[in-house]
Amino acid sequence: MRADVDGAGNGVDRTWSGPAAFSFWVALVFFPAADLVRGFRWTEAAGLAAVTACYLLGVRAAFGRPAAARAALTALAGVTLAGCAVYGGTWFYLCPLVSIACGLVLGGRAVPVALAAVTLASMAVTLWKGGGQDAVAAVAWGTGIAGVVVHVTLQLHRTRRELALAAVGEERERFSRDLHDLLGHTLSLMVVKAEAVRRLAPRDAAAAARQAADIETIGRRALAEVRAAVSGYRGRGLAGELDAADAALRAAGVRAVVGAGEVRLAPHADALLGWAVREGVTNVIRHAGAAVCEIRVSEGRGEAVLEIVDDGAAGPGEWGNGLRGLAERAAAAGAAFEAGPAEGGGFRLRMAVPVLPPGDAPPGGAAGGGAPFGGAADGSAADGSAAGRPGETA
Repeated sequence: MRADVDGAGNGVDRTWSGPAAFSFWVALVFFPAADLVRGFRWTEAAGLAAVTACYLLGVRAAFGRPAAARAALTALAGVTLAGCAVYGGTWFYLCPLVSIACGLVLGGRAVPVALAAVTLASMAVTLWKGGGQDAVAAVAWGTGIAGVVVHVTLQLHRTRRELALAAVGEERERFSRDLHDLLGHTLSLMVVKAEAVRRLAPRDAAAAARQAADIETIGRRALAEVRAAVSGYRGRGLAGELDAADAALRAAGVRAVVGAGEVRLAPHADALLGWAVREGVTNVIRHAGAAVCEIRVSEGRGEAVLEIVDDGAAGPGEWGNGLRGLAERAAAAGAAFEAGPAEGGGFRLRMAVPVLPPGDAPPGGAAGGGAPFGGAADGSAADGSAAGRPGETA
């Protein structure tokens, strides 16, 4: 999956598709081939073979080899128009192949110029072969619209990708500003107090201890603030992450099978499961090489269970930073977390979190403003240790 540069160097986004999406149009060769069976001619058979080869080579080369794609397009246009001029009839069915190839291979202003030239040439050949007004209009419509649709579709996907990249850039800037605002003053204060500890330690151990306690308090508060910022940056809740996961898997060429029932979750549990979905799907896309990924969410025995299973590579025995961070968060929230090779191959991630009994309010009130399950309000675990770090992507 990549964004290739088109023949004009315009960077047309081709991550959404590939040669297979356009190769099937070569089936239009069937119509002149069927006529060829009724009256076989070696020269016509060679021409149809050349059209088929040039079109398929041009489509394939359009996804990474612009020079070869342009050469194949030139040959395709020449052979097709020559065949129309010599044999006429169903050979005009092949003119849309030329315009489709133009939309794929060329870029920028060259596309409308090329489409206009191909369409006018096909109309002229139709008139020269004795075609009437209806025949000329049909050839012009079929030839022109095929290339226009391909070109416009590619441009829309490129625009969509550019908008997505712009949105990501804006979000990164916002996140950078948030972290700067959160940590700039805090880290400066911690440095000042650390210097105070160094100066006081030799002569006043009690004062140094108080300064060290202040550093610990400030550090815990900063950790909680960073987690809150990261949660706002990455967290969309379970439902939002399931939708995003389905789209991301399909975009990566992985067949997504998502089955999720209604579950009653506290806000922090909902965010935790959403985070697990994002981390699990990120691992599938980046590392698994899977063809199918199944995501299941079910409720039973007072807990909601998330399972993500793929058929790709199981991966190394040790977890990456993302899975380790997710496991720490699960432990701090009182959730059960497992990740490892699945039976029969692939990788399996499972997380089970408590659901809210009917009529119970979420921890910290309806707004979910309290601490995570098993954690304190400052982001530390119940035993005073750190409640884990934000789940870095493995």
